[in-house]
Amino acid sequence: MITARTGIIGFDADDTLWQNEHLFQSSQAQFAALLAEHADPDHLQERLLAAERRNLGRYGFGIKGFVLSMIETAIEVTDARVPASVIAHLIAVGQDMLAHPVEVLPGAAQTLAALAGRARLVLITKGDLLDQERKLAQSGLGDHFDAVEIVSEKTAATYARIFAGQGGRAMMVGNSLRSDVIPALAAGAWGVHVPHPLTWAHEQAESPAPHPRFHTIPDLRALPDLWSELNAILP
Repeated sequence: MITARTGIIGFDADDTLWQNEHLFQSSQAQFAALLAEHADPDHLQERLLAAERRNLGRYGFGIKGFVLSMIETAIEVTDARVPASVIAHLIAVGQDMLAHPVEVLPGAAQTLAALAGRARLVLITKGDLLDQERKLAQSGLGDHFDAVEIVSEKTAATYARIFAGQGGRAMMVGNSLRSDVIPALAAGAWGVHVPHPLTWAHEQAESPAPHPRFHTIPDLRALPDLWSELNAILP
């Protein structure tokens, strides 16, 4: 018999519960404008993405690492002649990003409220600790969660630790196939993809379909019904 709170549902934060990537894309547009004399936008974007990927092991995910990667790229494409005023502008861009109000996505609050009594809810996000804590506090969604996990990377081992003992009644929900779905499936959980129109290139991956534990939903509002359907077929 299914109890009132059977299983665990993990939720990604950025671009699943609230907007995030649009800030990075807006900042990249400013970056391209500042360095227009030194590199065309497409080439600059490639160089910046390469720097971000190269620096993930040093700085991790988040705005601070993004700003440092922009500064590094600016130094590279200008042969170390980038004006101090440009560096100062990039720092200001990062500060504006860190102070930007949180924009909760439609249906996020209602979905969490609907599921709070039916499963253990855990926020599983990666990035800068202070920034993720700030966004969670400003979102007003924190009271819905039984636990919060801010991790350096989302791997199968990460999900196996968080979902330990849940068997087939563990689910991870997010917009990133690479971070939210594929490693969760590898850990034995259900993976639910909630596509977002803006997804960082590093987070993109091939769909794992067909997979018996993989689902795609149009938005979070479809999640409570999916959770009910899955619980109905699980032993």
